[in-house]
Amino acid sequence: MPRLYVVATPIGNLSDLSPRALEVLGSCDLIAAEDTRVTRQLLQHFGVRTPCVSNHRHNEEEKAAPLVARMLEEDLSVALVTDAGTPAVSDPGSFLVDEALKAGIEVLAVPGPTAMAAALSVSGFDTREFAFYGFLPRKRGELAEKLRAIAASGVPVAVVHESPHRVIELVRTIAGTLPGCRISASCDLTKLYEKTIRGTAEEVLALLSANEKAEKGEYCLVLDLHGTDVGKEKEEAAALTPELALLERMLQGETLREAAAALNGAGLRRNEVYRAKEKVRAFLEDAE
Repeated sequence: MPRLYVVATPIGNLSDLSPRALEVLGSCDLIAAEDTRVTRQLLQHFGVRTPCVSNHRHNEEEKAAPLVARMLEEDLSVALVTDAGTPAVSDPGSFLVDEALKAGIEVLAVPGPTAMAAALSVSGFDTREFAFYGFLPRKRGELAEKLRAIAASGVPVAVVHESPHRVIELVRTIAGTLPGCRISASCDLTKLYEKTIRGTAEEVLALLSANEKAEKGEYCLVLDLHGTDVGKEKEEAAALTPELALLERMLQGETLREAAAALNGAGLRRNEVYRAKEKVRAFLEDAE
């Protein structure tokens, strides 16, 4: 009977591939890979010759149903892998898993490396309760709003991914948006030059800015939100009318859009903030 194996692969150190994962990759009929070129390099290293088909972010939705139909028709066992880490966790794979489950195909996890768990384990923070957010928005206003919403959620620790070319800007925004936030930033986990830096957002920003090699290697950041001033910010915003709160933030250098995003992130009702934003916009236009 057909089966779908969700197989975790190394995030850097090839020795982290488990014996069970190697056995599944070698014995299954087909491997659905995020990037067949990357996966073939892994297979070649271990002498595995199982054929591969692509299953990446831009084609997985349309390819899931045909692949599942083929599994049923030819009674195939398929291993789902990504370039590194655990499939379907901030990586492609969820569409194929969902389609297989709908078709009654057994889906089995072959657990192993994941950057999220590795970064949490070396952070030194209290990680009994945390939330994983993957990659955050790129635009500054949207990013600030998302960070405030994360802090206001009450979950004490958050885990995010970031590319090496954007990590400094992310940490800079965290420092300006979440006063009191501590960060554990891990880069090149399990690889030869693995590095984790810890401290306040300001301290981590200074260390990254001083490191000329900061723009090399993917980052996984753990944010310790204990002690951030989001709750205080919410109380201060509530003490003012939304219009005055917007103007006060604009006087501190924020745009109207960024100020509105901050109030939304601080817990004010969106329709109330929208009306206040329109009033401030009209006031500013009349003042010109």
